Amino acid sequence: MPNKFPLWKNVLILLVVAFGFIFAAPNLYPPDSAIQLSGQSGAMVIDQTVLDKIESSLDEAGIEYFAGEADGSTALVRLRDGKLQLRAKEVIQAEMGGEYIVALNLAPTTPDWLVGLGGTPMKLGLDLRGGVHFLLEVDLDSALTNRLEADLLNIKTELREERIRYGSLSLKGRQIVGRFRDEDQVERATALIRANYRDLRLQPGQGQSALSLVLNLSDLATSEIEDNAIKQNLTSLRNRVNELGVSEPLVSRQGKNRIVVELPGVQDTAEAKRIIGKTANLEFRLESDGRSGETFDFRTPSGQGPDARLENKAVITGENVTDARASFDENGRPQVSIDLDAKGGWQMGYATRDNIGRALGVLFIEYKTRLDKSIDENGELVITPVPFVEKNIISLATIRGQLGTSFRITGLDGQRESSELALLLRAGALAAPMYIVEERTIGPSLGAENIQLGVKSVTLGMAMVLLFMLVVYKGFGVFANVALMMNLVLLVAFMSLLGATLTLPGIAGIVLTVGMAVDANVLIFSRIREELASGASNQGAISAGYDRAFVSILDANITTLIVAVILFLIGSGPVKGFAVTLSLGILTSMFTSIVMTRGLVNLIVGGRKIEKLWI
Repeated sequence: MPNKFPLWKNVLILLVVAFGFIFAAPNLYPPDSAIQLSGQSGAMVIDQTVLDKIESSLDEAGIEYFAGEADGSTALVRLRDGKLQLRAKEVIQAEMGGEYIVALNLAPTTPDWLVGLGGTPMKLGLDLRGGVHFLLEVDLDSALTNRLEADLLNIKTELREERIRYGSLSLKGRQIVGRFRDEDQVERATALIRANYRDLRLQPGQGQSALSLVLNLSDLATSEIEDNAIKQNLTSLRNRVNELGVSEPLVSRQGKNRIVVELPGVQDTAEAKRIIGKTANLEFRLESDGRSGETFDFRTPSGQGPDARLENKAVITGENVTDARASFDENGRPQVSIDLDAKGGWQMGYATRDNIGRALGVLFIEYKTRLDKSIDENGELVITPVPFVEKNIISLATIRGQLGTSFRITGLDGQRESSELALLLRAGALAAPMYIVEERTIGPSLGAENIQLGVKSVTLGMAMVLLFMLVVYKGFGVFANVALMMNLVLLVAFMSLLGATLTLPGIAGIVLTVGMAVDANVLIFSRIREELASGASNQGAISAGYDRAFVSILDANITTLIVAVILFLIGSGPVKGFAVTLSLGILTSMFTSIVMTRGLVNLIVGGRKIEKLWI
């Protein structure tokens, strides 16, 4: 029978329509403005007591909320007025203090039955709504100090090996200052330093005696160390962002010592802040023999343990870690299995081979920020972030044999902390500490305006196209308009299902897709008109119009799709957003313009005797 689809094609069209409406439906449920709280450490418990304290502080500040929940690791409070989100964050942060991370968030309102089917709303980019902006400042002075401290320890070791006697050798500011017994020792030390430490420059004079040496880093070495510190931190941050699974993130350098991190469409902003903002490293140090070293607290899963004294020089650091995996030991306790690079494995093997019987400590170094409260001259509360360094021994075990490139860290506070530690080690060590100097959610007001303008542009564009198709193609224009609206539903459904991030350029891609989606129907309907003009029957004209226009439609869409793929592969974030919507729009429009309109035409006029086609 002419112009009739078999049953399976009709069922396929119905299934695609159902798919589109189901997976596009979550976008009809806008999220609630919310405040999320979690601990600085993944081991901190966030229970009902903490939630009660949060709600009490909001009640005292007169900020209305309508729901609160705590799951042991995070607490979430939904606000009635999104404009009070920033104020609520300040109130909760002042109440809870610096031990907790307070972050702005958007709480989903998608019904459980849709969530059960896998339905989620589209992620919106920073220019629309949803996402976090961090501005981090890299402490370059610490990078230079760390380099000088390492050089100082190595110089001391080599002076002792060469039997060059010195009275003192220490770091003062950005200079290494040494005092020697006689001029012969000064000359020998100078020759050794010039031969082995080309980045250090001897400073003549400086008000020192003839038995003194003053060393500092050359300008070229200083510049290289600072630049490498920024590059290493950028790489580490990008790796951390990749571990979070954030789509289309931005991690870029700003100025001399700052890094911008933007996470569009992120769902758990508190988790992102903890991972991105955490500056931590590991050092493996031998227990001190008592002549030198530094004393640290020994942190155990049950609390604080006895102090332990470790040597100043580290055997290896987190920079030597190539892989880290969270797991459990034979007793079910959390641990992190670590693999080292060749250099780290050699250093660990060399150090442990000659120190069997001594203890090896794992020192966890974390750079944190506490909030100091004060009252200004106007009597208002002022919260000032103050950075500080926290060092704890998380493992101290006796060396029973020579270690190699693989070993384990135990003594952690829980599975979540072991997972976070493994993530930080996999992401790579930071060359210098970083501190968050600015954190905000982008576009709560501007984003809402952008969304309204975007919806308006899509609506206006679609209305003009719908009107054009009705005027020019009459009844067949109705078929094209139904397919066009379904194309938009399918496009939203696929973007939601794939987790694509919608940005302003993405909206531009949707508007362009709306205009391009009817191109195929214009070609088909024009072909049908030509067949009718040449004397073909109504049913024959319909069949020939779809069959003969298909090749031209396919060629035109393939060339456009190729361009869209190239834009995605070589473009930046905004360009990729445009390319994603354009590519998906081309694929969905091919289905709706050809298959769906053909199905509607077959349903209405197929197999029937029609005196005149309204086209």
